[in-house]
Amino acid sequence: MIKSGIDQDALVEMFAQATAKQGEALHKAVSEATLKALQGRELTLANIRTVLKTVTQAASAGVAQNPASAVDIEALLGRAFGGMDAALLQAVQANRRALQQFVDQGVNLQEKQLKSALANVEKLEDVFFATVSKAAQSASGPLQAPWEQVLKAMKLKGTDTGAQAISTVEQLMAQAQTALRDGRATSVRTAQAMMDSYAALVSGVLIGMSEGLQPGAASTSSEGGSRKK
Repeated sequence: MIKSGIDQDALVEMFAQATAKQGEALHKAVSEATLKALQGRELTLANIRTVLKTVTQAASAGVAQNPASAVDIEALLGRAFGGMDAALLQAVQANRRALQQFVDQGVNLQEKQLKSALANVEKLEDVFFATVSKAAQSASGPLQAPWEQVLKAMKLKGTDTGAQAISTVEQLMAQAQTALRDGRATSVRTAQAMMDSYAALVSGVLIGMSEGLQPGAASTSSEGGSRKK
């Protein structure tokens, strides 16, 4: 079944057959599936929620079908969460690159749409936790406790997505203040045209980032890291 740009059946099957030794493969598969789905739509919070919900449900369904009696359910679900975090980290970086274009042209980040875009980046980790938590509640009974443990551990540790989001907002605001002092400003017409297509712009940046990571292209180093709360 293809839902929200995600091959749910493939993810379900992978988690149903997974063993502890396949943890890294699961992480990569979830990350790639999540990222591909995010690239297929405008990068709005509503679309991000839809993708996270679909991936969480597919992982839960697969783990519930796993016949291995000794399988570490919490570890498998943790890999699913980590894969989604890796994809969202790239989404934050795409937002940062898009917003950087506005800052470089002297657009005021206090403009309504850009202020909203910054706020959405800042709240992305909260959206991440809330969406996965809600989707996990619909999982079979035996999976709810492991999901709770995964979410509890990650809230204490902090996600790469959250760490990058905080860094992004802080750095862009500082750069915007510098630009304001320097007197840089773009035309109202140009700024409005850019802002009107912001979500599409971020989506395009996200796609471009992934293409740049393909074999043979220059690799970009991953930004962000786990943070302590």
